[in-house]
Amino acid sequence: MGELLHIAERVEWEAARSVGEYRISTRGVGLDEQGFIHLSLPEQVRGVAERFYADAEDLVLLVIDADRLTDPVRYEPPAPGVAEEFPHLYGPLPVSAVREVRPISRTASGEFQFS
Repeated sequence: MGELLHIAERVEWEAARSVGEYRISTRGVGLDEQGFIHLSLPEQVRGVAERFYADAEDLVLLVIDADRLTDPVRYEPPAPGVAEEFPHLYGPLPVSAVREVRPISRTASGEFQFS
């Protein structure tokens, strides 16, 4: 399946590392509330960051090895009538499936940089 990405607040990721799984769907919404964890493909992550994390600080990009996931990933549109599909993980994200954690920074003009 390849590489999947998830933007996380660093504090949430650090908490997940101590328990072995990450359970945040998207900013401010948990897996239990949403039913899945929002993921992105590499070409989708910038748009997600700009739309949902524009005012957020101390973010990291989780690079996920999809072959290590134990729960299903489904590609679905974010809303009815939207053609673009995004990957959704229907279960917790095992810490062991995250192969890299990249800091997310910003340029002087505020543009996201995914190191």
